[in-house]
Amino acid sequence: MENNKAKLTNVCPVFISEDVKKTVDFYVEKLGFKFAAHYDKIDNFATIYRDSIEFVIVQSKFGQIQSNTKRYGAGHDAYIDTDTVSGVDIIYEEFVSKGVHIVSKPHKTDYGSYEFAIEDIDGRLIGIGLIYSNQIYFKNSNYLD
Repeated sequence: MENNKAKLTNVCPVFISEDVKKTVDFYVEKLGFKFAAHYDKIDNFATIYRDSIEFVIVQSKFGQIQSNTKRYGAGHDAYIDTDTVSGVDIIYEEFVSKGVHIVSKPHKTDYGSYEFAIEDIDGRLIGIGLIYSNQIYFKNSNYLD
């Protein structure tokens, strides 16, 4: 029997920026991302990559940029999974060594993940972590059924 189902494989958040160059420079220099070739030709748009992570940075046309936390009182602006739980600590140490603003150090959450959070140059809150316990994380859901 042929499988006619497709899988979703990645998400690509779009970040609005007041200064695309400043934002891209931060992600490249501090977080280890690379930018797509079109960035040299366009100053109001960039796509940046690290491993399987992709962000699009777009120039704001008006208004001040605000993170979800500042605008709504809660929430990350993006959450990045590492490939292993120990990878959380490795990425954390890398970011500390580059002077990235750490909002919270690596810790186990009551919902089953091991994570930390940073703030990017535009004030966005980026969570980095991984689920360490499916039983805790997916408790009372139908995901494990």
